[in-house]
This record gives sequence, structure tokens and C-alpha cells, in this order.
Amino acid sequence: MDRKSKLRQIALAALIAMGTAQGVNAQALQNSGASGGVVSQPGTTAALPATSQAGQAQTSALTSDEAKQSAAGNVAELQQMIHGSDLSELRTTYNGSYGASLLFYGKEMTYYVALFQQKNFWRVIKTQDATRADMIYKDFVRQTVQLSDVEIRRTQLEAQKAFTERMIALQQDNANRLQADLDVARQQQSIVATQQQQTRAEATSLAQQKASAQDQLRAAQRQVRDLQRQLESGLPSR
Repeated sequence: MDRKSKLRQIALAALIAMGTAQGVNAQALQNSGASGGVVSQPGTTAALPATSQAGQAQTSALTSDEAKQSAAGNVAELQQMIHGSDLSELRTTYNGSYGASLLFYGKEMTYYVALFQQKNFWRVIKTQDATRADMIYKDFVRQTVQLSDVEIRRTQLEAQKAFTERMIALQQDNANRLQADLDVARQQQSIVATQQQQTRAEATSLAQQKASAQDQLRAAQRQVRDLQRQLESGLPSR
């Protein structure tokens, strides 16, 4: 076999090996996707925050079988049982409008772990393993904290906005009262200034009238003295 033939065989073997490796990798990825996939509760995620991080965290504590089980009718089953007296509520945690509950059905020694929003069940996991039920419950509680962050923040911002608006209205009311007081003070000051001006004018006029009256009085007194002297003219002095 010549050198060229050997090179062609080596290249063909390399291509076959690469194709085989790619097929194995693709099959491994497909298998891992099928075993690790999560089935969400149909028709319930639309009302929840559509964030990728929240979606990844929502089923972190669930196996694929538990996720499929939740989608298989546990929500409807729990909704029917919740009104009876055989179901015991062990724990419930609320964060905003979201909540998580750990329920126990003693007749079958079965635990129901529920994640809900505004008292509407979103996910329900059914298990007879108490440790597993507690783990899922804690994970659901963690999810309620994440899901309610924006809701709680919005509630706080609404309260802060309403408080600020009330403070603005209060300050505006105080400003209006102060402005009214200032207007009254200015008006009264104008009235007083006018009265003072009139009083000064009257005082000036009265002073002039007084001076004129005093001049008239002195003139009358002189006239009386002159008439008195004329009347007593020729009479013996004392």
C-alpha cells in the first residue's frame, strides 16, 4: 500500500470517529434534558412573575417525578380535600400575596405541600416522606420570598408616595394659612398706616387751630385790657 492510500484511510477513520463522538454527545444531552426537565402546572404560571431566575428557583427542590405528579391532578385533589375535616394544616407561611402550606392527611399518612397565590393553589406536591415534605415546604417558602419581593416593594412605594402626598398637602395647607395671615397683617398694616397718616394730618390741623385760637385769645385779652383802661380813664387810681 502506497503512502497516499494510507493517508486516505487515516483521514476516513478520523471522520468516522468524530461523527460517532458527536452522536454520543447529542444522545447524552437529550437524555439529560429528558431526565432533568420540569413539568410546570399547566395554566397557572401566567399569573406569576415571568422572570427566568424565579422560574429556575421554583422547582429546585423537586424531582422530575414530583413535578409530573404536581401536574397530574394534585391541585384538584387538594382543592376537594381542603374543605373537609380530615386534613390538618401543619404550617403556613405568607409573603405578600404568595404563601406555602404543609398539610397532613392522617388517614393515609400523606403530606401535601402547596404553593399558592392569593389563596389559589399553584403547585401541590404529595408525599408520605415527612423529611421530603419539610424540605419541599422550605423550598416553597423560599420561593414565596423571591416572588413577593417586587410586590412588597410596590406596596412600600405606594405607601411612601401616599405619605409624601399627604405631607405635601399638609405643608401646602400650612403655607396657605401663613399666606392668609400675612395678607391680613399686610392689610392691617396698610389700614394702620392710613390711620396714622390721617391722625398726623388731624394733629397738624389741630395744632394750627390751637395756635390760631391762642392768637385770638391774646388779641381778645388785649382788647379787654384796652377797654378796661378806657373805662377807668379819669377815675382816681388806688
